[in-house]
Amino acid sequence: MSYTLILCEKPTSAKAIAEALADGKPKKVGEKVFWYEFEKDGKPFVAVPAVGHLFTLKQSDKGWAYPAFNVEWVPTFQANKFAKFTEPYFRNIETLAKDAKDVIIATDYDDEGEVIGFNILQFLLGRKDASRMKFSTMTKEELLDSYAHPTKLNKNLIESGLARHYLDFYWGISLTRALTLAVKSAQKRFRIVSTGRVQGPVLHMLTKHEKKIKAFKADPFWEIEMQVQIGKSLLTAEYGKKIWDKKTAEETLKKANVKTATVKNITKKVMSQAPPKPYNTTSMLADIYRYFGYSPQQGLSIAETLYQAGMISYPRTSSEKLPKDINYKKIITQLGKQKNYEKDAKQLLAGELKPEEGARTDAAHPAVYPTGVYKKTGEKQQKVYDLIVRRFLAVFGQPAKRESNKIELDANGVVFSLSGKKTIEAGWTSLYGKYAQREEIILPNIKTGDSMPVKKIDMLAKETQPPPRFSQGSVLKEMEQRNLGTKATRAQILQILYNRGYLLGKSIEVTELGEQLSDILEKNIPDVISEKLTGHFEEMTELIENGKAKREDVLDDAKKRITKICDAFRKKEKKIGELLTESVIATQDKQSKLGTCLSCGGTLKVHKNWRTGKRFVGCTGYPKGCRTGFPLPREGLIMSTDKSCDTCKQPIIQVQKPGARPFRMCLDPTCKTKEDWLDKNRLKQAQIASRKASKEAEQLRCTCGKQLKTKRALTLHQKTHTLAKA
Repeated sequence: MSYTLILCEKPTSAKAIAEALADGKPKKVGEKVFWYEFEKDGKPFVAVPAVGHLFTLKQSDKGWAYPAFNVEWVPTFQANKFAKFTEPYFRNIETLAKDAKDVIIATDYDDEGEVIGFNILQFLLGRKDASRMKFSTMTKEELLDSYAHPTKLNKNLIESGLARHYLDFYWGISLTRALTLAVKSAQKRFRIVSTGRVQGPVLHMLTKHEKKIKAFKADPFWEIEMQVQIGKSLLTAEYGKKIWDKKTAEETLKKANVKTATVKNITKKVMSQAPPKPYNTTSMLADIYRYFGYSPQQGLSIAETLYQAGMISYPRTSSEKLPKDINYKKIITQLGKQKNYEKDAKQLLAGELKPEEGARTDAAHPAVYPTGVYKKTGEKQQKVYDLIVRRFLAVFGQPAKRESNKIELDANGVVFSLSGKKTIEAGWTSLYGKYAQREEIILPNIKTGDSMPVKKIDMLAKETQPPPRFSQGSVLKEMEQRNLGTKATRAQILQILYNRGYLLGKSIEVTELGEQLSDILEKNIPDVISEKLTGHFEEMTELIENGKAKREDVLDDAKKRITKICDAFRKKEKKIGELLTESVIATQDKQSKLGTCLSCGGTLKVHKNWRTGKRFVGCTGYPKGCRTGFPLPREGLIMSTDKSCDTCKQPIIQVQKPGARPFRMCLDPTCKTKEDWLDKNRLKQAQIASRKASKEAEQLRCTCGKQLKTKRALTLHQKTHTLAKA
């Protein structure tokens, strides 16, 4: 029996689309991996999900030469063993394609979604075109409308998405091979050292900022404060100027040391504050980090969950616009049915609905907004949902009015100031709730000429402060301003830099490893970290999307530039390899050291069983009989904290898992601090595995100290010693 096949991007999308379109209840076919069968208007349909990209680029020939431009699209599960979970979804579509009469693409409407749908269409169904459901929310109403008014695949968007994939592959694989082979040629050791088209410039941007912070030299200055009594209030007045000379500060203090101060002048200023602009991806993720501490990648994942549930619009957008056709009144009316927003919705519906908007636009999607649909969600999802709703409501609010007061006090010719702030009209801030909290400093009612007693006067010694570090939220805005990455990739790029050990902490700190790699690239192959070059290709892909450039021309340009970079690199390969070995590799080795063994005084280091992929902590005293060892999390970056547990005295490490907040723990899994989450059976298995891995690792260590991955590699290495002796 033939049917119309609807290709969806994710399992949750397939479920939502089937339930929205079906005349009755759709039938779920399959357990872990499934699809939905249903009828609409008496015709059979099948909604089948992919699970993101089912195809990826892979080198089409063999070898490890660079640059590498010979690539082809292959099933993701064939290219990456960690993507094996995608194969059942691939096979489902492959099977269902045989009886598909018509095909509808219903992936997310952006360059990535278009590429996902196009690749499935051409490689699994052998077709070049299909109908397209275009939607910005997963509400039943919009899904029905997008089905009733289908479009065609956006060829320009496909070409733009394909161009990004090719560019990222060309740059990433070519430069990573160049760096890795440089290390191998210099020291005959194989260690992956990687960079990418956008990662390099972002790391360099952060490294430059890190150097400014480290090079900063604090200058001393002094401030003078005076406490005065006004009625029952004790208020602090400030001299208002930094005094750079201590002697001048002491003289000013002495002169102002009087018993009473007189009101010299009072000024008031009323300021109007416009409502905030609607959220685009960058500003949304920045605020999610600011208010809740969720990393950008984690924040985007939470927003994606809300989108799949039909509660918010598509979260990957550059737009700061809210078009009228989303129906402001209907959304706010629906929000008013939710208890938390009932009062605010009623207030807005009583007047004209006109949103404050920003300048940024996006041809594919409007700004992020709530749909009015509400479903029960987890705690994290609820927090982000509330933020998005409050922002949406605030956009329609009236300007807020704030009054600032300044009272100048004369103390023997030295002028001090009292500053006050208060809200006259709350306007949009009342709709924004706790996210619009403002400092309120109410000054007493006094007039010019009034005198007041001086209770205390102090001279405070201070120092200038270095530039503030980027937060994970503010760095996204900086990347956006510099045109580094896209709305969909910035969070992922930042997370990759964390995962590779180049960045650390909530307030972003560039590690020694990241700083050294950036310096080596800047001094030897500066084009790799060039923001201008990266920005050029971002602009070119946008031109492709707008139909003003061709993918083939952009890729030819990229090949020429990459070839030129690689030619220049090859001339310095040995020098770069030596620098990388001395600094970057040394830093990686340093980071593997977690602390001192309590049993023998040896060094506890991170090891990896290359056969199983599992990591563990082993002691350098193993050859002498020390059997101290601990299991480690399989995923995430492991960092030493140079601290020890107060309970078990073992070293404390920090674990940074992809998309999650870092956490700290001591190495001993039996420590009392872990009693609440200890699984004794799993612990026993982990301890056995750790001891086994430690023994296997020692068996693959040469007497010269070099660690090998396999017995064959060890045998070949030992032969080099034999030949050297001969």
